Amino acid sequence: MTASRRLAAILAADVAGYSRLMGADEEGTLERLKALRHELLDPKIAEHHGRIVKTTGDGMLVEFASVVDAVRCAVAVQQAMPERNTGVAADNRIELRIGINLGDVIVEGDDLYGDGVNIAARIEALADAGGVFVSNTVYDHVRDRLPFVFEDLGGQQVKNITRPVRIYRVRDLTGAARAPSAPASAVLPLPDKPSIAVLPFANMSGDPEQEYFADGMVEEIITALSRIRWLFVIARNSSFTYKGQTVDVKQVGRELGVRYVLEGSVRKAGGRVRITGQLIDATNGTHLWADRFDGALEDVFDLQDKVAISVAGVIEPALQAAEIARSANRPTNDLTAYDLYLRALANFPWVLKEQLLEARDLLSQAIARDPRYGPALAWAGICHYRLCFDGWAEDPVASRDKAIALAEQALAGRGRRRRRSGQRGTRPW
Repeated sequence: MTASRRLAAILAADVAGYSRLMGADEEGTLERLKALRHELLDPKIAEHHGRIVKTTGDGMLVEFASVVDAVRCAVAVQQAMPERNTGVAADNRIELRIGINLGDVIVEGDDLYGDGVNIAARIEALADAGGVFVSNTVYDHVRDRLPFVFEDLGGQQVKNITRPVRIYRVRDLTGAARAPSAPASAVLPLPDKPSIAVLPFANMSGDPEQEYFADGMVEEIITALSRIRWLFVIARNSSFTYKGQTVDVKQVGRELGVRYVLEGSVRKAGGRVRITGQLIDATNGTHLWADRFDGALEDVFDLQDKVAISVAGVIEPALQAAEIARSANRPTNDLTAYDLYLRALANFPWVLKEQLLEARDLLSQAIARDPRYGPALAWAGICHYRLCFDGWAEDPVASRDKAIALAEQALAGRGRRRRRSGQRGTRPW
């Protein structure tokens, strides 16, 4: 049989936690999987002109001639899954992981081979339960053709593939399947109070390994600004969808529904830090303020506060500096613990086991330096829970108990800080 080659969009899907489901109810799980294929998967694949190449006990490989059809199909399937799981206990729900790649494949009869297929399978293995992950080749072809939001997860090293694969998560699946002719982004109305989005700061250190520090700096500035009662601040998860992109601040303002946009850069060299920032009125593109802040690495917390206070002062001159005074509530004063904490969160959402283990170890080191470091305790608890939930823990019971203990320590520390500062609010970490 002569092999040939062609370009194809490959969709790989499987059932998250399949072994656990089969162990709990083998016959029931098989019946539900058959019903899922007959009632949802096969019709959606046919509707979007896909061809099922092969199936396994818990997954399938599907070929599409159009990458747009492949992504639409994946989103449509994931949107329909919550309804099928209505009334089903969390431990018994069937949830799919989907990965899509566009690449050259080898065709032999009805089967497909090659890196184009392998990469799709590797991306699917990284995907969240209920999620759709796509490669950069898919993203490049559909970004301007589909009204979906794509979150850049960066380059990921996958098994048996020499070069890292840049991966994107398709976000907001519940609101993504609009008509193909719908605009790619809606214009959100401005809130009834001053509003701001802080974009990811550029890492000017000349060292890609310092990217985590720039991102952590932005997160701290967002947190400081969010303490201002009269200011509406966009969450990090929304503003960081623009990371690595050249953006038009007017477009950012329209898409996020904010009047002001803060952008800037961070340079960390030796024991010194320089933060530059500029505040822009997104309604007309006017630059309202620009400044730079230099200091020793030990002054990094004060530098963050200075940026936040300066920005807030431009937006509202009557701002009382006490609105965002952070000294009484700062989670830690240990700079090394803070650095370890930032390193641990650098690869969040930790799609690989190795990333999760590294984050757990870094957070453990931070806690060892400051046993009352609340955010580090909380995230360490999440790491242990994830190891248990994802089936990666050597001792699941011990991991679960450790997660609970860390969460209790984090909450206890939060209570101590509130009593010390006299606060009664419920603002999260």
